[in-house]
This record gives sequence, structure tokens and C-alpha cells, in this order.
Amino acid sequence: QVQLVESGGGLVQTGGSLRLSCAASGSTFSISVMGWFRQAPGKQRELVATITRGGITNYSDSAKGRFTISRDNAKNTVYLQMNSLKPEDTAVYYCNANAGRTVVVSYWGQGTQVTVSS
Repeated sequence: QVQLVESGGGLVQTGGSLRLSCAASGSTFSISVMGWFRQAPGKQRELVATITRGGITNYSDSAKGRFTISRDNAKNTVYLQMNSLKPEDTAVYYCNANAGRTVVVSYWGQGTQVTVSS
């Protein structure tokens, strides 16, 4: 079992920045990929960015050039630095971790609200 706790959301003006953190606990040794997803009201949950244990990253088109995902394996924590925020970035942001060797299980955090005012 893996538990994920997010922090760092809040209200920011257009053009501002926020840094999200997600701390993992439990069977962290089995975690491979960690990432961030978001869900805006009335929309499906969508990928923002992912990062492997070795540091290989993947971004959605909307996140490229503005967001940076990073990971501290020693602290079992993944971060999302968000710059140049836009109102359309407003959503609940969820941390995700895939863990397991033969059977991969996907774990989710409780979510943190990010609101960008225009």
C-alpha cells in the first residue's frame, strides 16, 4: 500500500506561480512512475506530467514550457512547479503513483485545489 498526501494548492492571480508537493509513504520502494493529474469542474481527469524513478519526464501539451515536475527519491516526494498560470489551469490537482512489480497498482492522493483568478 502507498499513501499520497498533496500540499501547496491555493489561489493565485494570472501569471503567478505555485509549487505542489506530494509525499508518499508506505511501500515506497515499489513506486516506479509518479505524476500529477488534474480535473476541472465538468471535465475528465487529465494528465499534467509524469516522472520515472530515473527522472524521465513527460508533459501534456498545456504543461510544456510552464510546468516542471521533479522528484526526490530519498524523500519519496514529487513536486510540480507551475509558472505563468492561467485561469484554465484552475482544477483539483491529484498526485498519482504506480507501484508494484508483477502487478502494478495505481494510487491517488486526495487532491489539492488550484484556483487561478483572471
